[in-house]
Amino acid sequence: MGLLTIGSFAKASRLSPKALRLYDELDLLRPARVDPDTGYRYYAPEQLEQARLVAWLRRLGMPLARIRRVCALDPVAAGQEIRAYWAEVERETAGRRELVSFLVAHLLQPSRKERTMLKLRHAALSDIGRVRPANQDVAYAGARVLAVADGCGTAGAHASTAAVDALKVLDRETLPAGSVLNLLEDAVQGATRAVRDITAADKEAGTTLTAMLWTGSQLALVHIGDSRAYLLREGELFRITHDHTLVQSMIDEGRLTVEEAATHPQRALLMKALGTDAPAPDLRLQDARPGDRYLLCSDGLSSVVADEEIKRVLAAVPDVEDAVRTLVASANDAGGPDNVSCVVADVEEFGY
Repeated sequence: MGLLTIGSFAKASRLSPKALRLYDELDLLRPARVDPDTGYRYYAPEQLEQARLVAWLRRLGMPLARIRRVCALDPVAAGQEIRAYWAEVERETAGRRELVSFLVAHLLQPSRKERTMLKLRHAALSDIGRVRPANQDVAYAGARVLAVADGCGTAGAHASTAAVDALKVLDRETLPAGSVLNLLEDAVQGATRAVRDITAADKEAGTTLTAMLWTGSQLALVHIGDSRAYLLREGELFRITHDHTLVQSMIDEGRLTVEEAATHPQRALLMKALGTDAPAPDLRLQDARPGDRYLLCSDGLSSVVADEEIKRVLAAVPDVEDAVRTLVASANDAGGPDNVSCVVADVEEFGY
């Protein structure tokens, strides 16, 4: 039998032409021949077995990077790898089942907003680390604004400072009337203009920004870059931001596993930063509950201290000042390869 066109092969393997082109780029399923003039792909019939295996593994949800490993193994080893992957899926599913139970219980419980007044108790700390010659991070905790910014480029320190300074207009006793997200978005636009003025001569400069605006019952969150926000609620740690990095986009697409991303040579490459032409930052509202503990941090913490250790510190150290000091010390004990900044904020009741 002769070679199959990409359309015929797609139909026989139940993979779309788009998927086949992606698998070619990833060296997962190379065509048998590519026409040098038209670039059209042709596949051999004996490639159907591997293509069907790829399709089955994708239906299981296996990331492409791991599928590539499976396809390179002999049948016995491949079966063991698939079995190991599914055991991981079942463990993760069990963890998500617990989270679903928690969320359902949270949503169904009687509202306490009308009878409970809340306040924030917070602390901020920024440290140069063990390696960097200067600190380009800023950590800030004011009456209403919590923020961490991590500058990059020669003007990085000025960029991060300008970004946080622009948000301090919201750090006042009474917020202006209007939607809190609109107010935060306006302030972030001011921060963007300030950063662009500073970095006009250095196109490589910019800053991450992860910040929260306290309304008394909610936290409005703005996020761009790879600084992070976490929530510790009833003993469980949730990351409530999504990294805007090359490796995170590759994880999202199934091109990398989390483990591979941790050692990827471009793991620090940002896809979005304040002051660049990147799309607007993420904005969202976060409902607050008594007992919640929030952490904002630069990647100087999250890149060297595992989430499990972050969770342990946040759960075990009750005082916010002690918590930020302990987290910074943990990053420095792990080598302190970068500046490290943390803000810890506790939501507390103070009346009815």
